[in-house]
Amino acid sequence: MTHILLVPNALKGSLTANEAKTAMEAGVRNACSDCTIVSRPIADGGDGFAEIIGGESGTETVSVEVHDPLGRIVEANFSYNAGDSTAMIDVASACGLAYLKESEYDPLVTSSYGVGELISQVLDLNISHLIIGIGGTATNDAGIGMAAALGVRFLDMAGEEIKIPAGDDLGRISRIDMSDFDPRLANVTVDALCDVNNPLLGEKGAAHVYAPQKGASKEVVERLENGMQHLVTLLSLDLGFNLAHAEGAGAGGGIAAGLAAFLNASLRKGIDMVIEQLHIDDDLDAADLVLTTEGRLDSQTLSHGKAPAGIAIQARDRNIPCIAIAGEIEVNEENNFQDVFTAVFSLCPGPVSRDMAMQQASIYLEQITRQAVQCFLAGKNMNIKQRVHNDT
Repeated sequence: MTHILLVPNALKGSLTANEAKTAMEAGVRNACSDCTIVSRPIADGGDGFAEIIGGESGTETVSVEVHDPLGRIVEANFSYNAGDSTAMIDVASACGLAYLKESEYDPLVTSSYGVGELISQVLDLNISHLIIGIGGTATNDAGIGMAAALGVRFLDMAGEEIKIPAGDDLGRISRIDMSDFDPRLANVTVDALCDVNNPLLGEKGAAHVYAPQKGASKEVVERLENGMQHLVTLLSLDLGFNLAHAEGAGAGGGIAAGLAAFLNASLRKGIDMVIEQLHIDDDLDAADLVLTTEGRLDSQTLSHGKAPAGIAIQARDRNIPCIAIAGEIEVNEENNFQDVFTAVFSLCPGPVSRDMAMQQASIYLEQITRQAVQCFLAGKNMNIKQRVHNDT
């Protein structure tokens, strides 16, 4: 009997990880009626992380009101486990890009303030461990908005407090005052799960790599880069932190750096902790085939610690084939997907528009999963026949 492990990541804009799971399960059943299926939807610290981890561990979901990246009131969710005093949040639930219309994208004015509000309300539950998933943000403020909501005061040259700081305020800060910082955080262990491993500064940093995706022009990118460089200098002088090149510090528009500096958070690879929390190691040990998904497979998938690559590496180390299905695949000589994945399948059955692909994602994913499993089984049967032929 063939054991198939499904480890779907969300296809951003079209399917959540759980929706992808449903489509893939149907595809496997259509390809192989006697295959056993184990499904483990994942998130690597980006959108949906708290839901994925919370759903598996039997925690409750709590809804609270916070401000979105442009200061509008929205409802954000977090997961809470009273048994072990642990809470899990996604920063995207407060400052996610999904809250904005494309015409509203502007990392100079968006703020992570709502993330701090969310953390503050989580602290009301007297937790001892906070796990924060980072990714999918509309911000590039290095977490100063978040920190301000938790009592950190950012003062300008005139000594005036910048009340709700955003990306454009990074260069205005003259002094950081921690005297009113929320004291409850002193008793909380914070793990920040990064969905990428980019540093805060430089060509591979938060501004240069991700700000353009949030509406930044070249001029704005340089302005944000200079502002974050200024913040790094202040953090070093005022708090003794130097996070310019720390792996993962650029995640979430630099929120990872802010969490490390102000909340003393440990920066961890999101997929590593997800594998640990969901006990995916055990599922991998029993699998004959692993299938995973991603909205876009590109250079960042391999080089920046994205979830599908993390799963594929775990499978490869066990000599288990891993097939990836992606909505978009960036093909160039630098992307050696074959070093990690056994095969890569396009979600789309042929030339279709991006809108059509997103609208029909569930149908396409079911069909491609069926085809991928059929290909695997055909190859497996051929190997069996070849061995029998050689033995005789």
